[in-house]
Amino acid sequence: MRALIQITLSDFKESVRAKWFLIYSLVFGGAVILLFVLGITESKVLGFTGLSRLLVTYIQLCVAILPILVLISTVRSVVGDREANILEYFLSMPVSLGAYFWGKVISKFFLIFVPILSALIGAVIWGFFKNLAIPWSIAGYYAILLGSLSWCFLGLGMYISTVVKKQEWGLGLSVLIWLILLLFIDAVLIGLMMQHQIIEGVIVGIALLNPVMVFRTGAVLLFDPELTAIGPASYVILDRLGFAGFLSFSILYPILLGWLFSTLGFLRFKKGDLA
Repeated sequence: MRALIQITLSDFKESVRAKWFLIYSLVFGGAVILLFVLGITESKVLGFTGLSRLLVTYIQLCVAILPILVLISTVRSVVGDREANILEYFLSMPVSLGAYFWGKVISKFFLIFVPILSALIGAVIWGFFKNLAIPWSIAGYYAILLGSLSWCFLGLGMYISTVVKKQEWGLGLSVLIWLILLLFIDAVLIGLMMQHQIIEGVIVGIALLNPVMVFRTGAVLLFDPELTAIGPASYVILDRLGFAGFLSFSILYPILLGWLFSTLGFLRFKKGDLA
């Protein structure tokens, strides 16, 4: 346990000093500030106004940029230490493989989640001083939802970091996975449904294997309980899972994926070439 804490603190301090953490924090903090400056809380779209309007826009931004930023910031963790011979130095000390790997995971999660949560809290505080209506339940749910998505792609990034041999390969694979999850899957599924007349329930089930789609749908659900924004697919989702069921699914599924990928990454790390 002591070694785990030491590795976590060491990696946390090193990452905070790095430029990527400053840029990462500025992206999310700056996004919230920019939305306020642009007067997004004073506009009204689809019935959303005030802080609710800002949260909707902020979540849509996170859908696009959070996965790739998490992957880029974590995929170099193990393979980067291996290339720089830092891994060999760590393992020459009385540090177990588990303490090293999970210390990295814990450190990266806090580094990823703290700026996101801080931006969300900052938006709520600003809305409070501006006398805006604060949707507390929605803000709390969004914080949990962002944490689950961060954990999902953190686990995926750590797994990739243990598989690839070079940082460039890891970065390229991360961008490819991000593009597939964000852009290509929806287009492919729509094409299959139109050309082959596949049952809608099957298409929706396949789409919900994508954690980005689960996050996006879960984020919309609180503002649009009928999911009218996603069309006929809403009947399949709500009939099978219901409102509360899908809210729980949108949180638990990315967390389970994150644990699965991080565990597979640890097993690969233990059995692979450490030097």
